Amino acid sequence: MPEGLPRKETEKEAIERIQSTEAHGNSYEKYRSLGGFLIETDFANALAQAKERRTLDSHSLLQAEGMARAAGIVLEGKENGLDPRVALYDALNDILRVDPAGDINRYHYRKLEDKPLFAEALRMLGDTESLAKFLKTHSAISREGK
Repeated sequence: MPEGLPRKETEKEAIERIQSTEAHGNSYEKYRSLGGFLIETDFANALAQAKERRTLDSHSLLQAEGMARAAGIVLEGKENGLDPRVALYDALNDILRVDPAGDINRYHYRKLEDKPLFAEALRMLGDTESLAKFLKTHSAISREGK
């Protein structure tokens, strides 16, 4: 195949891509039905970044552990790798609060406190059991995110 030309997608690759897109669409729809407020691109970017994480900001880790413990949520131990809820909380913190470009459209997210941000991570992962515990413990958090 000549250099620089795109390679033709195999049938198997096309099926996998479509299934992945459908799964993402369904998960975004579920997230929105749970009261999530993020736009789909932020949702997808945060999930992708969380999946890639191998280390966490120590502040994010301590915050997430404290909030989870207070709500009776048991996080996965460090020996099992990163807990996806904590990794997503850390990714959301980076995406929504630490915007190096200074995107004015995201300014309101900088004011989002830790507890609503952790609740958003639980919504995004569809962890309804943990979300219910968390919202019961932290009743001041709106069930619709914000």
